[in-house]
Amino acid sequence: MARYALNFDRLPGDIQDAAKAAGLGPVCTNPFQSIIVRAVEVLYAATEALRIINDYNPPQQSAIDVKPKAGTGYAATEAPRGLLYHRYTIDDDGVIKDANIVPPTSQNQKMIEDDLRRFIPTCLDKADDEIQYVSEQAIRNYDPCISCATHFLKLEVDRG
Repeated sequence: MARYALNFDRLPGDIQDAAKAAGLGPVCTNPFQSIIVRAVEVLYAATEALRIINDYNPPQQSAIDVKPKAGTGYAATEAPRGLLYHRYTIDDDGVIKDANIVPPTSQNQKMIEDDLRRFIPTCLDKADDEIQYVSEQAIRNYDPCISCATHFLKLEVDRG
């Protein structure tokens, strides 16, 4: 949602219009609308991909030969849920000897937990299974796969 807010004014007019038609303004702070923001990003990505394909001119040489040499490379790459930090060390044969990948999910973990601490008390009048369901929805606002892929949320409600 931060990426959307920071870049709304850079989106093509038709994509901005689609966002507005979906009920979004230039900034969205409701995490339960993050799926709509993602849909706008997918629309932009598909539109941009088609533009790139249509404007593509094949280079004379499609690839160049590279002889591997030992070294370490670092990068911060834009990912759908935030920045992906990664580092790789390779040997002279191009074999990866060490890798460190820090995905956005691990960076968002504290905020996910903080949001749940604030959110769950507003749901205590609901049944436990409904609290579990809405809590998993809140988690998926940060990472659409984490709650389903890992089944990590073990909810115990103490109303006493």
